[in-house]
Amino acid sequence: MDHTTDHTTTTADLTADLTADLAVTGPGAQIEEAAAYCLDLAATWIGWDGRPRVSEDGDRIYTPHKAIRRIADHLVDHLAEVEALLAGTATQPDRWQASGITLEQDWSRFTEADLGEARERITRLARTFSLRLEAAGAEAWDAPRTPSWTLREIAEHVAGIRWYADQVGRL
Repeated sequence: MDHTTDHTTTTADLTADLTADLAVTGPGAQIEEAAAYCLDLAATWIGWDGRPRVSEDGDRIYTPHKAIRRIADHLVDHLAEVEALLAGTATQPDRWQASGITLEQDWSRFTEADLGEARERITRLARTFSLRLEAAGAEAWDAPRTPSWTLREIAEHVAGIRWYADQVGRL
């Protein structure tokens, strides 16, 4: 299905398209499910009133764009970690400022076009992550990678991207 011109495509449609190609049953499935959850919430952010939401821990503020940025960054960061671990090389040091800063662009209105772009970006990242874990194979998922986590533990951690979407919530 070509989604390049249909901005009304739902996250469920995208997920159905992807899972029709390959049924992922390993630890990557939870990453794709978490991404779909985040995007379902993001679909309600188009009417955002411009007021930031305070995180549940009270330490940070979130806007729709910041939540999307953090979800994507988290996926990229840990996908890079998995690739390094599988290649037997050191992971790149984490120098993200992460949620500690709110960028100027994070304050922008969240439009239907932004949602469409977020769907494409996050769905592709989650799917790529999931397929990478599938390609590594079941024997690799729980192999010790001291001092790092196992691939399964990384996937469980990455599925926590829901937290970022929850900080904005359903609007």
